[in-house]
Amino acid sequence: MDDMVWFYPNGHEAHHQAGHPERPERIEAIRSAMQQKGWWSAYRQLNPLAVPVPVLQRIHSPEYLNVLEMSCRRGGHLDADTYVTPSSWNLALQAAGGALAVAEAVWSGSAKRGFALTRPPGHHACHGQGMGFCLLNNIALAAQALIQEHGAQRLAIVDLDLHHGNGTQDIFWRRGDVFYFSTHQSPLFPGTGTLDETGAGEGAGCNANFPLPPGSGDGALRTVVDDLILPLLARYQPEMILISYGFDPHWSDPLGHLTMSATGIYQAVRKLVTLAEAACAGRVAVILEGGYNLEAAAACSLGVAAALLGQPFADPLGPSPYNESQAWGAMVSKACALWGLSMTNP
Repeated sequence: MDDMVWFYPNGHEAHHQAGHPERPERIEAIRSAMQQKGWWSAYRQLNPLAVPVPVLQRIHSPEYLNVLEMSCRRGGHLDADTYVTPSSWNLALQAAGGALAVAEAVWSGSAKRGFALTRPPGHHACHGQGMGFCLLNNIALAAQALIQEHGAQRLAIVDLDLHHGNGTQDIFWRRGDVFYFSTHQSPLFPGTGTLDETGAGEGAGCNANFPLPPGSGDGALRTVVDDLILPLLARYQPEMILISYGFDPHWSDPLGHLTMSATGIYQAVRKLVTLAEAACAGRVAVILEGGYNLEAAAACSLGVAAALLGQPFADPLGPSPYNESQAWGAMVSKACALWGLSMTNP
């Protein structure tokens, strides 16, 4: 069994628009940091899998898939924020296939952990619409492949990104086989992810949002993980944890106003790994989402990889220079009451 497997999106630089924050350098900053650490060559790199058509059409509507493919052929935009190029369709399929490869390697036991550098990102892509820089929902497709092709019955997706993963929530809203969690800044794009959005139908009680006010930092993340996410994961008992990871909650990110550090993100992922080791055979896979400061890309991703590998981490960027607002405490108190949990780490 490999301790870690990687996915790298070959040719991803063809998905590019000058001046756009979702740029190829994001991936290269992460890869360079891993190379300097000696981790890139130490662990196996996986080729993307072909995404089965039934899986693809379970997550995204055939109508949207047709629109996306045609839009990519022409190039231009899906919306004001989300560009496509003639290479974007194949690269989106490749990113989804990389997420599948990493998730399936961990599920099958051929790897303990996995880290997919997926680009284009995915968590804003809904069943029938791409948006927010996202074309196909990579982590949702990976989860669906585990369910549809490999017999998984209870999966958890933990979204640690600056923005709410409205697409992932949309896709699993009425399903009980995937519990979706999100920490995110609020208010902020896309405007979803309130506390009371908890799922519907068979998915009632399988969707948990923890919206954080601007200025929230490591203390907020630590409390949300300790008092909310970990107890709810223990209650749900997933067979595997999939992490939507963005480095944009970092204090240096230009698109947000959270004040988390790479150390805070490392500690959060490490706790998820520890729970997985006790509850679901250690199965954890990380799928990349957002993040737009290149130094934060390197620092936070080194922290995530160290957490996956169970190794110590020294934060090269250090703690936030901004004092953390404590306004998040009211949200945590309400969330604990909503979910029947105790706030033990105020």
